[in-house]
Amino acid sequence: MKAKMDDIRKLSTEDLAKRELELKESMFRLNFKKVLGDIDTVGQIRKDKTELARVKTILRARALGIEQ
Repeated sequence: MKAKMDDIRKLSTEDLAKRELELKESMFRLNFKKVLGDIDTVGQIRKDKTELARVKTILRARALGIEQ
């Protein structure tokens, strides 16, 4: 997990904002697939949620000036 956070921290703020939108759209589509009965999407939804939380955490820390 530490390596994943380090990779995310290396991205610029603009790239993080883009990644946030991509993850939100991906989760939206995966939720539709889940409703239609595709069981394989549950694991991907969990991974996307975790990454989205990480991205949002970094963006918020940068907004507060805690992180550069």
